Amino acid sequence: MKVLYIGGTGQISFDCVHESVRAGHDVFVYNRGRHNAALPDAVTHLPGDVHDDDAYRKLRNHRFDAVCQFRLFNPDEIDRDLDVFTGSCGQYVFISTASAYQKPPTSHVITEVTPLDNPFWEYSRKKIEMERRLQAQTALPFTVVRPSHTSRTMWIAATGDGPEVVRRMREGKPVVVPGDGTSLWTIMRGEDFAPPFVKLLGKDEALGEALHLTSDNAYMWNDIYHATARAIGVGAPQLVHVPTDTLIRYRPEWEGPLLGDKSWSAVFDNTKIKSVVGGFSCDTTLDEFMQRIAAANAEQLASPQPNPEHDALVDRIVAEQSALGR
Repeated sequence: MKVLYIGGTGQISFDCVHESVRAGHDVFVYNRGRHNAALPDAVTHLPGDVHDDDAYRKLRNHRFDAVCQFRLFNPDEIDRDLDVFTGSCGQYVFISTASAYQKPPTSHVITEVTPLDNPFWEYSRKKIEMERRLQAQTALPFTVVRPSHTSRTMWIAATGDGPEVVRRMREGKPVVVPGDGTSLWTIMRGEDFAPPFVKLLGKDEALGEALHLTSDNAYMWNDIYHATARAIGVGAPQLVHVPTDTLIRYRPEWEGPLLGDKSWSAVFDNTKIKSVVGGFSCDTTLDEFMQRIAAANAEQLASPQPNPEHDALVDRIVAEQSALGR
């Protein structure tokens, strides 16, 4: 197959590009070319910026069997893709998000029939709207893929401030964990995501469908933070548990990542995608996951960058939370 990746070097798409080459596909990437050095030599680079409308529209001059769209975050952009790829693409694969599923959830087990509704996070609402615009048309064959928390090199942190969490652990400082740290969170390595994703390409059974693609493994946030500490070679981390609502009062921009996503237990039923691509397993253990992230961030670990503003906020939260009840 002739396959185009828009992006191709991100936390998810990078491994998908490699897997597509291993599968024997003729792979193209459209991006600015800043991080392509680690891509396979067999990949053809089409230079361009997704925000350069004139350059982007030239993609319609190609004919791709599949276009994998990893770089859309605003509804108007999906309209442009409908214009560019209708008639020149056999399967348009749109990367949405599992955070689009109903919040607060009515069940911690999520299937594709779980409603799409997220009043807390604009990012998720935009993805929902883009899905709806795709599903409202019939001219462009499409597949929607909803990843959960998938990473290749990014630290896993509930509040999205992974480098700061790691630095504080190394400095022996307490870190904040939403709630009591026992909610279940599903995370997936990019290299585990890639094989089933690539098997979706060219599958007639996937056309017109929305499927989530996640690990079957879910972990408590406390365990994720302890595994992170082990990966960076420090002792047991000092975890300070703070109610999610309280954290958002300290920093309102945490509402999306927390109430809109990570404060709820998330366990996914992958029956639907396995019925299309066959069974798959995620054999990367939690400790292996964090060790690989640590290895990818060796330079950052060697030269941590201070963040006085973040430290001041976390120190304040920790002090005020610890003083409660005394």
